[in-house]
Amino acid sequence: MTYEDFKTKIELTLREAGGVLTWTEIRTKAKLPQKFPNNQWVHRMEKDIGLLRRRDEHGIIHWHLGEAHAPSQQTETA
Repeated sequence: MTYEDFKTKIELTLREAGGVLTWTEIRTKAKLPQKFPNNQWVHRMEKDIGLLRRRDEHGIIHWHLGEAHAPSQQTETA
């Protein structure tokens, strides 16, 4: 799997989820074979697609896309 394939699968999975996911959730939904993500690729995705990761109080890392990379939410006005 190339970096571009990996990045696309991660981005699509996070966009479809519309929120925060753990690596295990991403891996399962995207059907990725890696038990752990490639750390260099993760750092590249932080720059390329605005990936953000936050560790919670239990040590679980939550992944999501930054607002600049999230799909726009347009509302219709009457």
